[in-house]
Amino acid sequence: MNSRAVLVTGASGGIGAAIAHAFATNGDRVMVHYAASQERAEATVAELPGAGHQLYGADLTDADQARALVEATVEQLGGVDVLVNNAGIAVPLHPILDCSYEQWQAGWQQIVAVNLIGPANVTYCAVQHMRDQGGRIINVGSRAAFRGMPTVPAYAATKAALQAFGQSLAVALGDRGIAVTAVAPGIVDAGMALPVLDGPAGESLRAQSPLGRVGTAEEVAEAVLYLASPQAEFASGTVLDLNGASYLR
Repeated sequence: MNSRAVLVTGASGGIGAAIAHAFATNGDRVMVHYAASQERAEATVAELPGAGHQLYGADLTDADQARALVEATVEQLGGVDVLVNNAGIAVPLHPILDCSYEQWQAGWQQIVAVNLIGPANVTYCAVQHMRDQGGRIINVGSRAAFRGMPTVPAYAATKAALQAFGQSLAVALGDRGIAVTAVAPGIVDAGMALPVLDGPAGESLRAQSPLGRVGTAEEVAEAVLYLASPQAEFASGTVLDLNGASYLR
C-alpha cells in the first residue's frame, strides 16, 4: 500500500494518539490535530514512527478553522486520503433532574458543537478533496449511542447522530469510492475515562464486560486502521462495536 495522507482529529492524546501511531506504523503520513494541547500534540508527533507527519491546532466549532485544518492537511501532506473524526468531549455534565436550565443549554450547545457540527464541517471539506479520487472516513462513536449516558445525554445523542451521519454518507459517497464507517468503543483505558477507572467506580466498570476489563486505545486504533484499509471497503456503513460484550444490540 502506498503511503496515505491521514487526518486524525483530537489526536494529541488518548485514542486519537493511538490512532495516529497505528497509521504512522503502517507507513502513512499523519496530520495530528489538536484543540488546545499543543505540547501534548508535539510530543505525539515526536513519537510517531516514519517521516512527514504534521500537527495543526484548530477549534473545530469554528467553521473557518475546520476548513483551514483540511486545507493545511492537503497542503502539507499532499492530499487527504483518510479522515478519522475522533475529536469529542463529554462535558459539561447536565443530568436532566439535577441541573439548571442554563446548565442544560450550555451542555447541549458545547457538546453538539464539538461532537457533531465540527465533524460534519471537517468531513464536508475533506470530501471535496476525496470526491474524484476516493477515500476513507471513520467516525469514532461510542457505546453510549446505544446504552445511553444519563449524566451527559448530549454526549450519547451526538455519538448516535455521528454514527447515523456516517451511514448517510456511506450511501451518498459510495459511487465515488469513498467508504464511511464508525467504531463504537465502550470504556477505554485512555483519555477522559482514566480518572474514573482509577477511582472507586473502576472495578464495577471493568466488570461490565465478561472479559473483566475495559478496552485499550490500541485496540480501537487497530480497528480504525482496518476500516481504512482497501480490504474493508465493503464494510462501508458499518458501526463496529468495541465494548467487550458489555452491551449487545
